[in-house]
Amino acid sequence: MTTPQDSVCILALDTCTEACSAALYYQGQVFAELADAPREHSQRLLPMVEAVLKQANVGLDKLDAIAYGRGPGSFTGIRICTSMTQGLALGLDLPVIGISTLAAMAQMAIAEHAAEQVLCCIDARMGEVYWGQFVAVDGIATLVGQEVVSAPEQLQLALDMNKPIVGCGTGFDAYPNLFSLGKGITPLAEVKYPDARAMLTLAEVGIKAGLTTSVDELEPVYLRDTVTWKKLPGRE
Repeated sequence: MTTPQDSVCILALDTCTEACSAALYYQGQVFAELADAPREHSQRLLPMVEAVLKQANVGLDKLDAIAYGRGPGSFTGIRICTSMTQGLALGLDLPVIGISTLAAMAQMAIAEHAAEQVLCCIDARMGEVYWGQFVAVDGIATLVGQEVVSAPEQLQLALDMNKPIVGCGTGFDAYPNLFSLGKGITPLAEVKYPDARAMLTLAEVGIKAGLTTSVDELEPVYLRDTVTWKKLPGRE
């Protein structure tokens, strides 16, 4: 997998789906923890952060930025991830960068499975899916169009159907008929959830593009309009 420049130290966190993950890039190495642990994210994430820091033998003071899973995904999971990011970044005055959970899955498919076109779908419950379409541009997952929440039958492909398309995410488990879109989509069972490891590469690209923000500007993405983000008590 493509990794950030050696001089950059990035911590990545994600709890937006059933999986919980943390990854650290430091001095040319990636240290990572991942668990499929629904309903245990609030208990698992901080120990994972401590584990990757311990593996790298580094403290939080060495971090240059924190990348966080911004969604879409579980409302509770997104809140946990953004709250943890806010808590860590606030005391250290670190910049943060939100990474799409759909883009993280696409990046994993591109980097580890040589995918060129990826349709990522997360089961959104209520008969809907969160979905996004991505192509590999210089090895980086690049969004085609917008990320959307809709009924499965409303999903419209904008990818090149004359070239291979892989599908990943829990949306395909919930709605197997998604594989029959267009000329058919090849399932990639190895990429079911976002992974903080893939977020590191996307974070570096975003950092170079100046997309980091202060922790006060941290912005989760729910796609549905029924949830609003509330900062931790004491924050304006």
